[in-house]
Amino acid sequence: MLDKLAHLREEVLAKLKEVENLEELNDLRVKILGKKGEFTAIMKGMAGIAAEKRAEFGKVTNEIKNVLQNRFEEVNTDLKEIAKQQRLKNETIDVTLPGRKANVGSLHPLTKTVMEIKDIVSTMGFDIVDGPEVEYVKYNFDALNIPKTHPSREISDTFYIEEENVVLRTQTSGMQIRYMEDRKPPFRMISIGKVYRPDYDVSHTPMFHQMEGLMIGEDVSFANFKAILENIVKKIFGEDRKVRFRPHFFPFTEPSAEMDVECGVCKGAGCRVCKGTGWLEILGSGMVNPKVLEGVGIDPKKYQGFAFGLGLERITMLKYGIDDLRAFFENDERFLNQF
Repeated sequence: MLDKLAHLREEVLAKLKEVENLEELNDLRVKILGKKGEFTAIMKGMAGIAAEKRAEFGKVTNEIKNVLQNRFEEVNTDLKEIAKQQRLKNETIDVTLPGRKANVGSLHPLTKTVMEIKDIVSTMGFDIVDGPEVEYVKYNFDALNIPKTHPSREISDTFYIEEENVVLRTQTSGMQIRYMEDRKPPFRMISIGKVYRPDYDVSHTPMFHQMEGLMIGEDVSFANFKAILENIVKKIFGEDRKVRFRPHFFPFTEPSAEMDVECGVCKGAGCRVCKGTGWLEILGSGMVNPKVLEGVGIDPKKYQGFAFGLGLERITMLKYGIDDLRAFFENDERFLNQF
């Protein structure tokens, strides 16, 4: 049995010289020194050795086991160092190589539209103001002469945060009221921001951007408001883009009108974006209702004015020929890189 152990030692020491990696070393360790390994199997034969020879047998087996264990540890240390050096060699950075080109982002098309509109209205004397997206019903509906029975107040059209009192604003029109409460005419203002409505398709999203405009003064007429809106739209889309006004109804303006722009996708021929009409409605507008002026302490007999609100996504779709409004919010780099 001692001969078997001596032979096993020489055999294992020879195999350890051929081991090339840590995985092979671990497999060999388990095969020889594991619970079911060859060395352990020989040790189990110790029960059949005569009592007077067991002490010598135990001494020799412990020496052989120590030799093998020490050699396994030495090879393990050597292989780890080889693996480390190989990893350092593979991970070495060649500082002479050219640098990697960094991807440079660009302005989102909506951001570009907002910046352009701000430049246009600033040159026309409009103040640019901002306000809360979480709004009181007073400003979002009541002060705008929107009756409690109006469909826009339904839960299907409005996100309510606090029942009957607080909403995610459905329009930026509430900023008109906040602005008029603190100022006396004449004035002009523009409010740009996010608004929220429960709607989602190719031309609607639950969150979108709106611009609200207001001008109040003496002798402000429908002709003034029509001229200013046409001027803004022409500067955005170009002098050749066709526009039209259609009679409409809004509780906070009287008379009221919607403004349409020729569809930029089909050029008026009709497509799914414009629902086959060749036109897209971009804003609602009209002369401010006297009740709204009275509600903020402005004399409607002395002052008149107009208000308008437009969707910035709709403007951007028309300007760049985009056929699905949802693309603005999907963060697809292939789409964004076009701008």
